[in-house]
Amino acid sequence: MLFLVAALMLLGVFLGAAVHMPLPVALAMAAAITAWLVFYGVRKRYAHGRRS
Repeated sequence: MLFLVAALMLLGVFLGAAVHMPLPVALAMAAAITAWLVFYGVRKRYAHGRRS
């Protein structure tokens, strides 16, 4: 439960910060985070496949 509260608080902080940024900057940051998550997911998927 504490984890959920902390996650919601961080979400509020990040959304509040994103509101004050220009839209192109926010979109660029969102694209960078998405690319990082996709890269991490693909890397984990292939690493898991090699172990088996």
